[in-house]
Amino acid sequence: MTMSDRYRTAWDGFWEQSSGQTGEPFWDADPAVTAQRDLDHLTPYADPALPIADLGCGNGTQTRFLATRFARAVGVDLSAAAVAHARRADPTGAATYEQLNLADPTQADALHERLGDTNAYMRAVLHQSDPEDRPAVAVSVARLVGTHGRALVLEPTGEAKEVIAAIAAQPGGPSLKLRRVKEHDLRPGEVAEGEVAALLCAAGLTVLAEGATALTMSETHPDGTPVQLPARWFVAGRP
Repeated sequence: MTMSDRYRTAWDGFWEQSSGQTGEPFWDADPAVTAQRDLDHLTPYADPALPIADLGCGNGTQTRFLATRFARAVGVDLSAAAVAHARRADPTGAATYEQLNLADPTQADALHERLGDTNAYMRAVLHQSDPEDRPAVAVSVARLVGTHGRALVLEPTGEAKEVIAAIAAQPGGPSLKLRRVKEHDLRPGEVAEGEVAALLCAAGLTVLAEGATALTMSETHPDGTPVQLPARWFVAGRP
């Protein structure tokens, strides 16, 4: 089994056993506290007349919001089951959705041929990729943005693992949402400090801006406040 086959098997298993409803997965928070806030980092650099690709779109929660801010939105995901959920959740066709393996830049080339230069939104995808596949994922991002597009890449930092470990250690053990991540062999790894910028630069992009942020999850603490994972954001493109 190749790494891509393992990813696909794990993610299809997760999404096939999901309802597809917004908020069911651990990370699937309302766009008001995710994509809408994240776009504050991207919009000063991005042309809204270009399409935007939501990379690792899952059930399309963020994609549907992105469609309200850009000329066209396309959600892509490795999992066919995720893409099916996204399409069902978007009966009016605000966005389009398709299966795409980001670890295969030739697939990104094919999408770029159809879309032209596009903006990209990639939230917490690299840490779910094995280290050997991360350079290819970064190349796919670079192929999609081309000359005029801009990419917003957000990744949890090492401190995020401490937050998740604390949640798992709560009385009663891990929550249902966190248990499902583990049951389906979804393996959140760690992206080392400086790794994201290095990957983007190696793929031919320039980091135009970056900063600290937090990724809001749909999971909540016992007091009802949302779990937030320490993270960094990067805007990249070709100057």
